[in-house]
Amino acid sequence: MILTLRLFFGIVLISMLAVTSWASLQCSILKIPSAVLSHPWFIATMFDTYWAFLTFYCWVVYKEVSWIARIGWLVAILLLGNIAMAIYMLIELFRVPLTANIEKVLLRRVKP
Repeated sequence: MILTLRLFFGIVLISMLAVTSWASLQCSILKIPSAVLSHPWFIATMFDTYWAFLTFYCWVVYKEVSWIARIGWLVAILLLGNIAMAIYMLIELFRVPLTANIEKVLLRRVKP
């Protein structure tokens, strides 16, 4: 299970970096046409995306024991989205051995 998740989040990270790099080379994010920014489906998609980021972040708050880490991950997730989330998951997945149960990844760390 751990290996499968490592591969999955590795693919998420690589694909997000690739598509973000490609899009950045095509045009600046600051040049999104106002017709797109005001389109109802764009707005709905942004709400959906950021609520999903905040839902994932609820688990990060549970998992992390330091407020500095919690705030840092909030900023990273809100600015980088799935790139930050994939990095977080990979860090967590590489903290445990391949033979670990998924509970070792999902449950709160013990305070040092």
